[in-house]
Amino acid sequence: MRIYLDYNATTPPARTVIDAIAETLREEIGNPSSVHAFGQRAKAVLDRARSATAALLDAEGSEIVFTSGGTEADNLALRGGFEAAKVHGRHRIVTTGLEHEAVLNTARALTGQGAELVVVPAQTNGVVDAEAVAAAVTDQTAIVSVMLANNEVGTVQPVAELGRICKDRGALLHTDAVQAAGKIPISVKTLAVDLLSISAHKFAGPKGVGALWIRRGVRLAAQATGGRQERNRRAGTENVPGIVGLGVAADLARTGLAESAAMASLRDRLESGILNAVPGTVVNGQGAPRVPNTTNISFEGIEAESLLIALDLEGVAVSTGSACSSGTLEPSHVLRAMGLPHARARNSLRFSLGGSTTAAEVDFVVGVLPGLVTKLRRLGRTAEALR
Repeated sequence: MRIYLDYNATTPPARTVIDAIAETLREEIGNPSSVHAFGQRAKAVLDRARSATAALLDAEGSEIVFTSGGTEADNLALRGGFEAAKVHGRHRIVTTGLEHEAVLNTARALTGQGAELVVVPAQTNGVVDAEAVAAAVTDQTAIVSVMLANNEVGTVQPVAELGRICKDRGALLHTDAVQAAGKIPISVKTLAVDLLSISAHKFAGPKGVGALWIRRGVRLAAQATGGRQERNRRAGTENVPGIVGLGVAADLARTGLAESAAMASLRDRLESGILNAVPGTVVNGQGAPRVPNTTNISFEGIEAESLLIALDLEGVAVSTGSACSSGTLEPSHVLRAMGLPHARARNSLRFSLGGSTTAAEVDFVVGVLPGLVTKLRRLGRTAEALR
């Protein structure tokens, strides 16, 4: 039996997505910038995907810029927004310690171009304090970037409240919604953001394609220059098959939001099962609003990496955090930003469910974990005694 509980890292593409991509590769050979019939057919399928992507965000198709994924969308938002605002004397970037590396590392890189970076820590429940962010936003702030849903603990951030704060100060607000799209309803109108990033492979679409929503009227400096594609925001021939896959996945995600209650029930079943069966466990971010598919649990007395490997040998795939940080020896920067002790940050696993997750799979994981944890704790105590 193979059980996949790492949907926050990537999701398996839906069959309809795969079929749509294959058909586009076969049938739509034109360049969407060409004026002949082949090109106009490619442009038409591009426009349909643009409208479907916009609908997922309660937006307009003309506000969508296609990218190679969430990381590029975040880069375009931060770099483009900062460069456009810098000429008007705005040089401060405000973000949080909870953000994905695509945001944090980009913001840090911009300090080399004169940016003043303020990183606001999170509360222990995994939610940033809106007042703390507000205190960091000044009249010199170019852009504020706060993710909508955290990729490691699943907590939902008060982005709509921050939108009003940023508007009053004249600062742009970007939200990385990569882990929120397809899990919770998103309306750019309600959120009051200026820029929003998504990535197709997080909601049953293909890898290597994403989008940045840009509110009409927002000034943004292009980062990929060349042709006039994407309304001069992102040069280069569009990845038509991938974008078609994104559009189909966006349609599926929008209609599948009604199943979020069932997903949350499965997540809660897994969570309560583990807490009841395994002593010395605690949920990180518990009590805060969370996306329905994610739980992050600390296992006292063991290294999370060891438990991850033990679960993999049992056929269960989970994660210690962001897939983009795998291989690092450092504890999760998200858990550390929440103020959790070093040891707890190192013994935490993320379980993220998806549309194909079943109650039987959840029960299997709950059943196999106690024995694995007991064995690893015993080995840990033995190793400690031998030192």
